[in-house]
Amino acid sequence: MFGADTEWYTNRMRIRRGASLDPGEVIDARGSGTGLPLGLLMGGGGGGVGVLLVLLLLFGVFSGGGGGSSGSGAAGDLASRCTTGAAAEQSSDCRVVAVVNSVQDYWASALPRRHVRYSDAPTVLYSGETVSGCGVASSASGPFYCPNDKRVYLDLSFFDDLRTQLGAQGGEFAQAYVIAHEYGHHVQDLLGTFDRVGTPTEGPTGTSVRLELQADCYAGVWAHHAQESNIIQNITPADIRDALDAAAAVGDDRIQREETGRVKPDGFTHGTSAQRDRWFTSGYTSGDTSHCDTFAPASL
Repeated sequence: MFGADTEWYTNRMRIRRGASLDPGEVIDARGSGTGLPLGLLMGGGGGGVGVLLVLLLLFGVFSGGGGGSSGSGAAGDLASRCTTGAAAEQSSDCRVVAVVNSVQDYWASALPRRHVRYSDAPTVLYSGETVSGCGVASSASGPFYCPNDKRVYLDLSFFDDLRTQLGAQGGEFAQAYVIAHEYGHHVQDLLGTFDRVGTPTEGPTGTSVRLELQADCYAGVWAHHAQESNIIQNITPADIRDALDAAAAVGDDRIQREETGRVKPDGFTHGTSAQRDRWFTSGYTSGDTSHCDTFAPASL
């Protein structure tokens, strides 16, 4: 038996059973699809686009994407189910709520120390397809952050794809890493990094890779501090291995090699498996965003 203030164990990641969750930070838009063909997203070009973040979505280059998400607040029964840490033991969507709360709680306290006010960004859970402020997204897009409407978008089926199609081991902290990575992009948005970078460039030293690796590093910074919160605690070495394994699974070199049998650095957008591992580790071991300067000349 666990008392109200002890933590329960789900695989490896621990969440305090009596933690108070805020389901209002997650919008449940599942079952309210756009009705548009899934092939619209990338002009029908699938391949490896289901990798953490699609840059076309990230920088809002769709010309006809329009409006907002398929929902304006916590919908379905998340608001009634996902209110305590104990609920996260029962369902994956409540675990998402717990991770989103933890990530946003950390950055809400950390960014003011850099004289930047943190503003919440809800996560939108969708199934199949949805409309974001950056355009139409399908489950093939993978999780992404849209700066136009300041929201993270996530189809939970991605976590199955991460394991079955991209070869990651999976695990609950691997899922937490993915979510924290997307909120790393929100942090970049608030810090003005997107504005300074402008249109991202591809290639092994391009700004696209630098943005993605910095988001990995910010995810590591959160992981370093996550156990200080009242939600997630006692992160284990096995958790970090799961996160590093997920990061490596979505490295440009690994995906290109599996899809085409060769590596083409000129087409890199997210960084190699080794780079993603290194930058998450840099954030995790230091717990300091000053160790996340992927834009320094010699950083890559």
